[in-house]
Amino acid sequence: MKNKSSVFYWSLYDFGNSSYAVIILAFVYAVYFTEVICAQSREADFFWSLGINISMIISAVLNPVCGAIADKTSNKKSFLLFFTLLAVIPTALLYFTGAGTIFLGLTLFIISNIGFQTGLTFYDAFIPDIVEEKYYNRVSGIGYAVGYIGSLVSVLLVFPFAGNYNLLFPVSALFYLVFSLPLFFFLKEKKIQISANESFQHYIKFGFKKVFDTIKHINNYRNLKNYLIAYFLYIDAVNTIIFFAGIYANKTLGFSTIQLAVFFIIVQFTAMIGSLLFGKIGDKLGIKNSIFLNIFFWILILIFIFFTANDSSLTIAGFQIHFFFIAGGFAGTFLGSTQSLSRALMAKLTPPEIKTEFFGFYSLFEKTSTLLGPLTFGLVSYISGSQKFAILSVGLFFILGALFLKKVKETKSLSL
Repeated sequence: MKNKSSVFYWSLYDFGNSSYAVIILAFVYAVYFTEVICAQSREADFFWSLGINISMIISAVLNPVCGAIADKTSNKKSFLLFFTLLAVIPTALLYFTGAGTIFLGLTLFIISNIGFQTGLTFYDAFIPDIVEEKYYNRVSGIGYAVGYIGSLVSVLLVFPFAGNYNLLFPVSALFYLVFSLPLFFFLKEKKIQISANESFQHYIKFGFKKVFDTIKHINNYRNLKNYLIAYFLYIDAVNTIIFFAGIYANKTLGFSTIQLAVFFIIVQFTAMIGSLLFGKIGDKLGIKNSIFLNIFFWILILIFIFFTANDSSLTIAGFQIHFFFIAGGFAGTFLGSTQSLSRALMAKLTPPEIKTEFFGFYSLFEKTSTLLGPLTFGLVSYISGSQKFAILSVGLFFILGALFLKKVKETKSLSL
């Protein structure tokens, strides 16, 4: 594989932004917001869900528009820099949050998550720039594996700052920024010839027009459309698990901060292994078949959690092992591989001339799915009075995703 240095610079960005994914989204700030900022009020979960949904909706709208503009201007790097700073600066400012600062804490989180989520579109779209098509899956797996190493390091940062979370937030922001810099300094972006006379307003208009044209004629890319629907459904289930794992463990299972840190270390370590393992499995079985395999095991994990919810632990070699740790280990393995394989298949199916724009739709489908999964989880939990059935309901999205994935042909989508 050529351009190994480019792959290295590209993957370091994943290493850096993992600090945000773990410390802000999944773990420390999520719990800090509900317990400290909202002082464990009844509205805490509602405010947190509100922050996630607002930021995801805005990011979902921005992604395809910015992607279309980036395709037209050949300027993914500038867009990525802007959204990286939009994530990093508010994250550092979380230092000034505390008990009762709900508006400040929520606003900073929304802005930072818009930057983080939207930037991923431009990061993902670099894959076809740095390697040939036959290496998409392997490089996608490498990116996720390096990202999960970054997640492990980020979790370890929690221990020295366990008593001072406000300081942990700017440290996380600095970590994100420093390891993103090699991409901006050293990674070369493929350029196309553009007119020097076209204004920024022209590109904005072009972006919206291109997106509406793509929506209008999306049936021209029927294979890609089927994949995006399949991805929307099964990644919805994955995202629901990610967003609620930490809060569920803290509130329902009574996990301490240290136990949560151990749980996320297990998840990140196994996710790193899963990314690398399925990078090879995907090359042998095919990316689509490997995603099917992942979905099958996700369903088994949900069934395992359902039937072991009443039994908190078991004894292995004299040690009490919590079932949630075991489930987290398996979930991590398929978390990394599902994300990696999905990105690789998207890169394989998308025509080069619309790659960033359609990666925008790919991201849009992922982000809008976060509205459906958590809502279903909460509704089933409310109606049944049991989170066991809410957990099991997530499996429906995996099944529906698999049915749509069955329609997808593992070849590059062509306009009809």
